[in-house]
Amino acid sequence: MKKKNLLFLLALIGVIGMVWADVGYFKPNVVDFTGKKYLYIRSGSGWKEVIDSLNSRHLLIDENSFNDMAVTMGVDKQVHPGRYALEPGMSNYSLLKLLRSGVQSPVKLTLNKLRTKEQIIHKLSSQLEPDSTAFARLFSDSNFLNSYGIGASQIQVLFMPNTYELYWNTSSEKVISKIAKSHQQFWNAERKARAKQLNLSIPDIITLASIVEEETNKHDEKPRIASVYLNRLKIGMKLGADPTVKFAVGDFTLRRILNIHTQKGFPYNTYQVAGLPPGPICTPGKESIEAVLNHEETKYLFFCAKEDFSGYHNFASTYNEHLENARRYQQALNQRNIK
Repeated sequence: MKKKNLLFLLALIGVIGMVWADVGYFKPNVVDFTGKKYLYIRSGSGWKEVIDSLNSRHLLIDENSFNDMAVTMGVDKQVHPGRYALEPGMSNYSLLKLLRSGVQSPVKLTLNKLRTKEQIIHKLSSQLEPDSTAFARLFSDSNFLNSYGIGASQIQVLFMPNTYELYWNTSSEKVISKIAKSHQQFWNAERKARAKQLNLSIPDIITLASIVEEETNKHDEKPRIASVYLNRLKIGMKLGADPTVKFAVGDFTLRRILNIHTQKGFPYNTYQVAGLPPGPICTPGKESIEAVLNHEETKYLFFCAKEDFSGYHNFASTYNEHLENARRYQQALNQRNIK
C-alpha cells in the first residue's frame, strides 16, 4: 500500500512538473538573438513599465505566461531598478528569478579625453540612468564643487581617463563620487609634494597638463613641452598656447591659429590673458600630468611643429630661433595648401 502511495505521489509530482513546464515555467520565452541585450528598469518603475520595456523591444514570446508567473512568484510586487543582462531563450523562471534577485550587470564606463563640461555630461548621461539635467545641476552646485576643492570651470579635474564600473541606476552624486576616487587615489603624497615644489595647486597642474595633452600625443615629448610652459610661467610670460585658443573659440578643428583668433579676449585665450586659463581645456591622461610633475629642465621658451609633420616639435630658447622654426613650418603648410 505504501509503495502504491509513493508511486502515486511521484506520478502527481511529474504531472505537476509537466503542467508547470507547459504553462511556461521552464520553456524558452525570451526570443533568440545574437550579441548582448539588456533590460533597463528605471528607478520608480512598476511592473507595467517592465512589461512595456520588454514588449517595446520585442523580447518576449508569450507575455501572458510571463505575467502570470510573475504574479505567482510575487515579482510584480517587488520591482528592482537596474540593468539586467538577458540571454537568448531564457525561460520565464530564469528571467523572473534574475529580476527578483536584483543582480545587475554593471556598466563599464570608459572615459577618454573629453574637452568640455557638455561633453562630460553627454558621456555620463548617455550610458547611465541620470539624465543630462541631473549632471548639469550637479556641476553648477557650488557646495558640491567646493566639497572637491574645485570651481565651476574646473570640473574636468575630477575625470581622469579610465574605465569605471558602475551600476546603471547609480545616482549622479554617487557616480561623481566613485569617479573622483580615482582622482584622489592618483594624487598620493609624493605627487602632492611635487606639485607643492612647483608652487602649483592640483587643479593648476591638471590645467597645465590639459594644454600639454592637447599639444601632442607623443608621450616622450610631453615633459619637454611642459618645461616650456613652466618656464614661461616663471618669468611671467604669456603662455600663448594654441589649444587654449581653440577652446576659447569653441572650434577644435582649427588647423592654423590666425590673428583673428588670437586677438579675441576670451578668458581662455592665453595669447591675451597672462597665467593659466580658468580651468582645464580637456581631461588629461596620466602621462600628461606626470609630464608636468616630472618635466625636463630646459631653457626653452618656444616650440613649433616640425615641418616634416611627424607630430614632433622644434624647440627654441630665443625668439629669433623660434621665428626660423615657424617659417619652415608655415612654408610646409603652404606647400600642402593647409588653411
